[in-house]
Amino acid sequence: MSPLTHLVMFGWIPVVLLLFAVFPPRTAVIAAFVGAWMFLPVARYEFSGLPEYTKMSATCLGILLGATLFDADRLFNIKLTGWDLPMGMWLVSPTISSLTNGLGLYDGVSAFLNQFTTWGLPYLVGRVYLATPRDLEVLVKAFFLGGIAYIPLCLFEIRMSPQLHRMFYGFYPHPDFAQTIRMGGYRPMVFMEHGLMVGMWMAGATLCGVWLWMTKAVTDIRGIAMKYLVPPLFVTLVLCKSMGALGLMIIGLTLMYFCRRFKTSIFILMFLMLPPTYMVCRSTGLWSGDAIGDMVAAVSEERAGSLIFRFENEDILLDKAVQRPMFGWGGWGRARVYNEEGEDISTTDGLWIIVLGNYGVWGLTAMLGLFLIPTVRTFRLWGKQMWIDRHATATLIMGVLLILYTVDNILNAMINPIFIFAAGAMAAQAAHGEMLPHIWETEGVEEQEQTGDGMQSLEPAPQGTRII
Repeated sequence: MSPLTHLVMFGWIPVVLLLFAVFPPRTAVIAAFVGAWMFLPVARYEFSGLPEYTKMSATCLGILLGATLFDADRLFNIKLTGWDLPMGMWLVSPTISSLTNGLGLYDGVSAFLNQFTTWGLPYLVGRVYLATPRDLEVLVKAFFLGGIAYIPLCLFEIRMSPQLHRMFYGFYPHPDFAQTIRMGGYRPMVFMEHGLMVGMWMAGATLCGVWLWMTKAVTDIRGIAMKYLVPPLFVTLVLCKSMGALGLMIIGLTLMYFCRRFKTSIFILMFLMLPPTYMVCRSTGLWSGDAIGDMVAAVSEERAGSLIFRFENEDILLDKAVQRPMFGWGGWGRARVYNEEGEDISTTDGLWIIVLGNYGVWGLTAMLGLFLIPTVRTFRLWGKQMWIDRHATATLIMGVLLILYTVDNILNAMINPIFIFAAGAMAAQAAHGEMLPHIWETEGVEEQEQTGDGMQSLEPAPQGTRII
């Protein structure tokens, strides 16, 4: 690691505090999250008895400290509801697995602290600071602008190979450089752990941009028309060579288009059933995956071989997981498969199979629930207004992104705290109940057609409403 790595990692908490001192709390929180995820190094510091210190744990700790100093009322007045139950189940799942496997209380507490730092803190921050549709509008725009900022960095690495992390921080973020070589060129990593993370980030940013542009919810950014920003972002996504992320983005936009056309969320909710259906069918042996392998082979033998390899490893990992189905095997690689010589002969690609092996059905149900249950609730609360009211645009986008991220977890294990952050926001909106579509109601009438942040109405505002 270069000296710059230590400087930015341990200097980030003061930077977050400075953001709180200069900007409104919501702006400070979103800027800290997006900025850290995009530009801080993939560095980990281990301290005995404590969770790892990473760029996201530094960000969350800085935010909690900043909120305590500058915005204590909001932080300490949070009211958890039943919609937070999946996250609660997810946080205790490592502890339950440790105890049921005889690994001891110390291991269980340590595992809980790591789970809380990685998952609970981003969720809590999102739960507190993204509680309204207007808050999500700011996050969606930040997501889109983050993708725009990554365009020159991605193009540099596509041409020169992934070098930026090494140039700035002195080391490669991923040990296997061969995984950056794709289709006769390079897949960028920039300041993330893997090219797949960058691909999913650019896919999410592109979906945000395309939908905001199509619906005219945003017409320009700082005077630059969306028609000049979105196409370069899409081209960069294609050049990133992450076909899975590109495909998910196209599927998401297609579903949103048809749902808007017919004023119903049914197509998205049907697609939402794909992850749990896949996991149930694979874990019970109802579906082997051979048919998909044959279909992919007709297009690309290389991709088909990779997919078949994943299925084969899932099979041997599932055989191990069903030996402890409810709470899994716990940590320390106990869910992996070893030969007689003690060599690991399994490869874990999908996050779902890792969770099932480590934490069992309990943990897998909790992880699916924290992304999908509040999303379904929020879509149902909005109803048809989701497709005609511009206040729902950002909620729609983030809900779809959470579903796409859950689908991506079938084949990949790329933990992205931005989506955990958004899951907390969705739980906050689910907690609003029937008041969610009317949260901006007030006496009097104000112009809604064009707001100060460039967001436009999809439909004239009803009497008695204004933008919060």
